[in-house]
Amino acid sequence: MVSKPHPPLMKKHSQTDLISRLKSRKILGVGGEDDDGEVHRSKISQMLGNEMKFAVREPIGLRVWILVSAVGFTVMALMALVFPNQLYEVVFEEELSSTSISIRLYGGALLSLALIMWNGLYTAEKIIIQWTLLSEACYFAVQFLVTSITLIEIGILPNAAVLLLLSRVLFLSVTMAYYYHLGRRPKKI
Repeated sequence: MVSKPHPPLMKKHSQTDLISRLKSRKILGVGGEDDDGEVHRSKISQMLGNEMKFAVREPIGLRVWILVSAVGFTVMALMALVFPNQLYEVVFEEELSSTSISIRLYGGALLSLALIMWNGLYTAEKIIIQWTLLSEACYFAVQFLVTSITLIEIGILPNAAVLLLLSRVLFLSVTMAYYYHLGRRPKKI
């Protein structure tokens, strides 16, 4: 038995056949609008989602606040590292009697926080900005507590220290307000 050769297969060029291409996209579920009104160009983008959906609606002034914080932390860190005795004298209005290594360690910790602030300034990811604000808020709360306890132990209340405590409460309030506002879910219209 001799087998007959099969006729050549007719290939359909879906790239050029517009109707076939539209049917294929409809079967795949791409090209049309989804429930959120987004048009996906491919199944992969539909599965992974649109990155604009994850874009952060930032509160007004957030980047300016993070910039001011980053500059403030950097300046305070450098002052603590380079001029530890003078920084202590300004806050507590008395001369530092012990070694200045603790103030320099404080400056190193501040410099680490400053690096976090600078990183938070240039990121677009919401979670990194939230952790940056939370780190800043924790710092202000701890500094307020430590300074208050130190002033109670010493038994004096210099004007510079009162100003420092009030500024920490203000900075903590602003930081927590941005943190709260950034963590809220946007209202759907």
